[in-house]
This record gives sequence, C-alpha cells and structure tokens, in this order.
Amino acid sequence: MAQIPRREFLKAGTAALAGATLSALGLGSITASAEGVIAEKQVFVYTCPVCGKQFSDFEKLKAHFTGAHQELELPKTVTFRINNVEYDVFVEDHWTLREALIRAIGLTGNAKQMCDRGGCGSCTVLIDGKPALSCSTLAVECEGKSIETSEGIAADPEYRPLLEAYVRNDTAQCGYCTPAQFTMAKYILNKYEFAPTEEQIRLELSGNICRCGTYARHVKAITEAAAEMKGGK
Repeated sequence: MAQIPRREFLKAGTAALAGATLSALGLGSITASAEGVIAEKQVFVYTCPVCGKQFSDFEKLKAHFTGAHQELELPKTVTFRINNVEYDVFVEDHWTLREALIRAIGLTGNAKQMCDRGGCGSCTVLIDGKPALSCSTLAVECEGKSIETSEGIAADPEYRPLLEAYVRNDTAQCGYCTPAQFTMAKYILNKYEFAPTEEQIRLELSGNICRCGTYARHVKAITEAAAEMKGGK
C-alpha cells in the first residue's frame, strides 16, 4: 500500500471539508484547497417548467416552449433581481419563490423543502435585505425585488471571510440547513454592523432548525468572520 505523507493527507482532508461545505451552499463552481477557498460566480440556468430541459438564455427557453409545448399557454414572465443580476423567468401563479428558485432558475442552495410550512427556516432567503421564507412567499410577489441566496453571498468577495469561516469551522454535516444559516449570517453581520454578540447570533438563528446540531459552529464561524470583517471596515 502506498504511503501518503501526513501533510498531504491533512491538506487533502481540508480541501474535502471545504468542498463539502461549498457544495452544501449550492455552488456549482468552486475551488477549494488547504490554502484557501474561492467561490466563483453562481451557475444560472433557465429550466422549462414542463419537461425540465435547461437553457442558458431566456429567449431560447421561450422558443423551446412555444415549439415543444405549443398546446399550452405561455407561463407568466416575472423579472427577478437575483444576487444583483436581473433575470426574466417563467413562473406559475401558484408557485412559491422556493419553487421558482429550483424549478425555473436552477439555484438549489436555498430552495430546500423540509417542513414546507414556514417552521424550519431551511428555505430562508434575503428579500430587499430582510430574511424571508421562500416556501411561504409567492414568486409573483417578488417582481422587481432584490433576492439574495447562498450562491450569491458565497461568490461575493466581500463575504469571503464568512465563507472561509464556515469552511474552517466545518459548519455543515448533512448540509441541508447550511445555506439558510449562511444566508442568515450575512443578515446578522449587517444588522449588527459586524459586531454581533453570541446572544444576538443565537437569537437571530433561532428560527433555523439543524437536525445535526451544529448550532455552536455557526455561532463561532459568524463571530470569527465578524471580527475579521469589522477590522477591514
């Protein structure tokens, strides 16, 4: 059996942990190593609500729909501003924002369905800077509003200290609740001007249920990121 140097083993393990955390955040394009973590621009696709076929351009999706599903009425088009970029997407009137994020847009980070009744916090996004449950918010109500998800926050260079703190503290186990906790972390940092107390962090995260029980790691990661980011302000 080949011998692996301890240093290389530890470096590989660190990269694996980083990859697991970033994957939990729903990032489709990441670079993770022992030296650092870089989250690249979030991956965005347009998904046909009927057959699930994906396109990189909305006009191509529209052409596909009118051709392949011409017997159906064209869905409502809504303009979303997601992670500081505007997109036109197809949605049904009854779709929640959670459904639109995953079915029409292809962003999986915050589009989690756990309780699906506003009780667990796993689908939390930021709408105009404030936390909102995407399972309880209709997509059509978000026309023209600014929506932030874990993919966009993780890809923002300003919040790289938060991303690296989450990786360093191994906040994700199953990773199901991690994107919403991470999204709340940005809200907490901004609300308390990068100087939240442990009590304030725990209070703000109280609506996010974690079945793995990694609450303390989130508190530590947010505290560490706050100290680093406060120093850079």
